[in-house]
Amino acid sequence: MKSGSIRGQHFGRAIAACALLLVLIACARGDGPGAWPPSFEQVRKGWHPSDARLLDRYGAVLDERRIDAGIRRLAWTALRDVSPALTQAVLLSEDRRFREHGGADLRALAAATRDSLGHGRRRGASTITMQLASLLRPDLAGGRGGRSMLQKLRQITAAWALESRWSKDEILEAYLNHVSFRGELQGVAAATRGLFGKEPHGVDGGEALVLASLLRAPNAEPARVAVRASALALRGGSAVPPELAATRALEALARTPFLTSPIRLAPHLAARLLPQGAGGDVPTTLDAGVQRLAAEALRDQLLGLSGRNVRDGAVLVVENATGDVLAWVGSSLDLSAAPQVDGVRARRQAGSTLKPFLYGLAFEDRLLTPASHLEDSPLDVATATGIYRPENYDHLFRGLVTARVALASSLNVPAVRTLQQVGVDRFVTRLAALGFEELRRPDYYGESVALGSADVTLAELVNAYRTLARGGLASPLRVRTHDAAGEDARVYTPAASFLVARILSDRSSRSATFGLESPLATPVWTAVKTGTSKDMRDNWCIGFSSEYTVGVWVGNFSGEPMWQVSGVDGAAPAWLQIIEGLHQTRPSRAPETPNGVVSRDGEWYLTGTEPAARELASAPRPRRIRSPSEGSIIALDPDIPKHRERVFLESDPPDAQLRWRLDGAPLGAAGSLGLWQPARGRHRLELVDAAGAPVDAVRFEVR
Repeated sequence: MKSGSIRGQHFGRAIAACALLLVLIACARGDGPGAWPPSFEQVRKGWHPSDARLLDRYGAVLDERRIDAGIRRLAWTALRDVSPALTQAVLLSEDRRFREHGGADLRALAAATRDSLGHGRRRGASTITMQLASLLRPDLAGGRGGRSMLQKLRQITAAWALESRWSKDEILEAYLNHVSFRGELQGVAAATRGLFGKEPHGVDGGEALVLASLLRAPNAEPARVAVRASALALRGGSAVPPELAATRALEALARTPFLTSPIRLAPHLAARLLPQGAGGDVPTTLDAGVQRLAAEALRDQLLGLSGRNVRDGAVLVVENATGDVLAWVGSSLDLSAAPQVDGVRARRQAGSTLKPFLYGLAFEDRLLTPASHLEDSPLDVATATGIYRPENYDHLFRGLVTARVALASSLNVPAVRTLQQVGVDRFVTRLAALGFEELRRPDYYGESVALGSADVTLAELVNAYRTLARGGLASPLRVRTHDAAGEDARVYTPAASFLVARILSDRSSRSATFGLESPLATPVWTAVKTGTSKDMRDNWCIGFSSEYTVGVWVGNFSGEPMWQVSGVDGAAPAWLQIIEGLHQTRPSRAPETPNGVVSRDGEWYLTGTEPAARELASAPRPRRIRSPSEGSIIALDPDIPKHRERVFLESDPPDAQLRWRLDGAPLGAAGSLGLWQPARGRHRLELVDAAGAPVDAVRFEVR
């Protein structure tokens, strides 16, 4: 045996003896196994990624924020989630006898000492356990000149202590998460994602050799890494050809890291939920697919409205049964002059979106039924500041209309008359029970609250409509998966909620204002309402299917008015696109009739408010024209496109056996609400029977 080899073996044994002595000294001093090492669980729980990530319900990344600018760490990776090819390559490169030694490889130490003494070459002999000890304890790290003998001995004692308390798999797992691979990439997750754009479990043999080659010199030149990868392939008898390993190294180190472009799919929610100063994952209830659907629908609609002074919008999509938020789109981002504003939480005037809650209260209190008649005619309301004169959107009055038509067609004067019956105080109290938080005193609003003068958020509106979708049960929305589900609270009776939902789903009853075909007419069952605030500053479309509630707002965060943007052509098209996307493969069921509701003559009533069946059978059928009324003067509005202006033709009751005749020309059956495009002049409208004999007639004028 050569003298250098003998000296090396003796030196290795001397090191081992000194290390054992240091263990005893360290124990006596208090920094040995009694205080070191921490448990594996302590180390894992103390791991903080450099990024904070917002995750959807399936684990997909919605948004991420860089917290630590000096290093890039991702979430802790369990050993079972690391490719076996990668763990084998790391052991081949760093510690071939990892499973055999107790923390320090004495054979490797002896060989390193022999080379140092006999040939003047420096050779590393640190095991993976020793390297991990240095990663966990900065005081064990060597400087540019390497570790001193004392540091080396302390590193060995720390490694032995680790091995005494941790399993081999725990040591390897912690090492793979703490070791640096390249530049700022620390840990196996950051390395595989940054260099190859994949998760640790997906690394193949060639990629594994590249990663293992980086451990000893993370910032080495690509050519040097390629040589080492090739040598590792030869040394380990890998199935990967050495040439391929070298090529993979050069390719990986030449491309731009995959981690340089952060994901920004839900920036407003991320700004609210992601922790400040600490990385980590925040799982949410959102669905990345629904989030993209909502964002694209909003963007498409705003681009279509770009010539009408509309730059901003927001969308919220909620699951009815759970209250889980599936999409939270706070703004139009690059289209907006204030992209940081969160339109889901911003307060804006509600417009007509509050009317369903008013009529629901009137039905519940049995003040009205859907068939009750309300007068749609000029109304003066005395207030402390003067006379308040509500008008309809089209500035037309329709005479007597049913509560069904008044709500579905969003008529303003009947809503004010309904509020006068319900009472402002009672209505504002009910809005507060629905979750509208920053309401003022009832006397601040007066009758204008019926038309949406209150400031609300999109989140509040969506959850209030969700309450109707759930038969009057309210509960808080949920955004984070670890939040407990809120308790249900009864706000409306199931019967009143049912009546409102059926009205909001009635295409015929809203046709007088919106037409039979509009973005509110969906291929599946939905109940929907639009709203536009004063001077066209806000436009809303809120509605629900049996599964989801969707709310869309468009306008300008600056408060600038839009240019001729109504409910049906502002927010509604985006709402329709989202509803259709949600229900591509999923049906929507109309609500089942609850207890306490009966049907009579095609209308729904709360039990006890319906007309008696015998009265319906014996009463003579009235044969009269309900709308327009005798002597009406209808003024055309130059601000409304001609093709959108319509006049109600309504008989009492609707009767398919009767026909309309205008100025001697037939207009069709009177079995449902009729719509006539007005023409200036004096007109005579007749309701005629099958033989053509007049049953009723009115004269009116269009100016």
